[in-house]
Amino acid sequence: MKLCLVSDSHDRAPMLAAAVAEGIRAGAQAVLHCGDLIGAMTLRPLLTMGLPVHLVHGNNLGDIRALWNVCRESKGQIEYHGADATLELAGRRIFATHYPHYARGLACTGDYDIVCCGHDHTASAVQQATIKGGKSWLLNPGTVAGLGAPATWMLADLDTLQFTVHPVPA
Repeated sequence: MKLCLVSDSHDRAPMLAAAVAEGIRAGAQAVLHCGDLIGAMTLRPLLTMGLPVHLVHGNNLGDIRALWNVCRESKGQIEYHGADATLELAGRRIFATHYPHYARGLACTGDYDIVCCGHDHTASAVQQATIKGGKSWLLNPGTVAGLGAPATWMLADLDTLQFTVHPVPA
């Protein structure tokens, strides 16, 4: 299974939609947004794309009532998890939050195969040593909005544990 990872879209609906469309072309079967969506209307273009969307909020929450309304309208396609999410996709234990320091701490536990975050607008995929003697992947797709950094998204192959950062098409 492939996952389209995005974060920090900051109300840039066309850029978020472009990243998800590229993810679909690359074989993504779901989307995980790691926060700072801000406006719920930013999600509207994703409603026509057909992929399940998992979303956590960040430090720029926006209108929570509008977000719940879009989720309800999506009939389960868009799932808002709150401040963080624990998911199991393709047999992988995944944790998502907005904050890198929180993500790094959770990756260290060894309870998750993959921990995803955003916030600092820096795309990265690194293995984190765990207290259980193993390793977890710590992923940050960067910023879809391109604020202070290039506009990026990440394709996560959950079967092979390969992660590639892609530019958001203009």
